[in-house]
Amino acid sequence: MSIHIEAKQGEIADFVLLPGDPLRAKYIAETLLTDAVCYNNVRGMLGYTGYYNGKRVSVQGTGMGLPSHMIYVSELINDYKVKTLVRIGTCGGLLEEVKVRDVVLAISASTDSSAVTRYFPAMSFAPTASFRLAQLASANAVLMNIHLKAGNVLSSDLFYHFPEEGDAYELWRNYGTLAVEMESAGLYMLASRLGVEALSILTVSDHLLTGEHVSAEERQYNFTNMTKLALSLAE
Repeated sequence: MSIHIEAKQGEIADFVLLPGDPLRAKYIAETLLTDAVCYNNVRGMLGYTGYYNGKRVSVQGTGMGLPSHMIYVSELINDYKVKTLVRIGTCGGLLEEVKVRDVVLAISASTDSSAVTRYFPAMSFAPTASFRLAQLASANAVLMNIHLKAGNVLSSDLFYHFPEEGDAYELWRNYGTLAVEMESAGLYMLASRLGVEALSILTVSDHLLTGEHVSAEERQYNFTNMTKLALSLAE
């Protein structure tokens, strides 16, 4: 048992999906997993372990933002010895060629967050996905007829910006950043530091250029392509 996860040793699988929304974790457990058992309800951050195509997997909500996400990632790795972590979340499209409902494979994650940069004063660290997981996800996506957009994303500390800031994402857009979200850089940094594998698979829920967005209900229940792709990585 850790501070924020009440599971006993052995109740969490080596492979864990990480949705930000705990209700999405519940939905995945109830609709895609078999024999799912809830192992965590501390602070309402639901976690479940079950089976997908005969493979034992867990799904753990992490909340929004790098600090919250990194708490759960740290405890899963340090206290429960999890070996593979796959974030499944939403993101905002930054480029015209990235459309709402597209699935984005985050090969790397730039960030404006001091949760990462504080460890590298006057230097830069490039948080990067596991090559093996990225390669496997790419291959499985072809078999599943899922068209991926792959590249760099931005993990930002801020969701809202003041009007006087103008286009807060113009700089990132100029460097080909596909989308903005709030967790992947922290996940990749911790995975690198602690010697485990990690990947972020994201669905575009809104677009920062067009203003298009999907409903909260669709965000919670209907982004099954990225979830099934993530589950296909379990061994």
